[in-house]
Amino acid sequence: MNKIEHIGIAVNDLTASGSLYEKLLNTTIYKTEDVPSEYVKTAFLHSGPNKIELLEASDENSPIAKFLTKKGEGIHHIAFEVDDIKAEMARLKSEGFVLLNEEPKRGADNKLVCFVHPKSAGGVLVELCQEIAFNSR
Repeated sequence: MNKIEHIGIAVNDLTASGSLYEKLLNTTIYKTEDVPSEYVKTAFLHSGPNKIELLEASDENSPIAKFLTKKGEGIHHIAFEVDDIKAEMARLKSEGFVLLNEEPKRGADNKLVCFVHPKSAGGVLVELCQEIAFNSR
């Protein structure tokens, strides 16, 4: 794992929370995106070299909706950048970690993602992120 890629924060209202975090971090949202595979709407902010991802449920059955019902707004996950997500998934499985998906899937911000179950990671939901390379034809 190379570095912390971002910290994900579950929110009830992306617009209101976006405004709050823009004021708090003295920056602006630089990107919003719908992620149909996860049933979420996201907004990204920079804080120095770090990124914050705000996540709002776009469906009542989404993992974010369930998280908000159970725990309320707050830190949802920590994401780490990796060079080879499939190799990192295999390494973690061999170390006994439980993955929430068997194959990487497309996430927000042009990334392939995979989640590590919090029960096998000390209660923390961990996301692996690999930048999707563009074909240069």
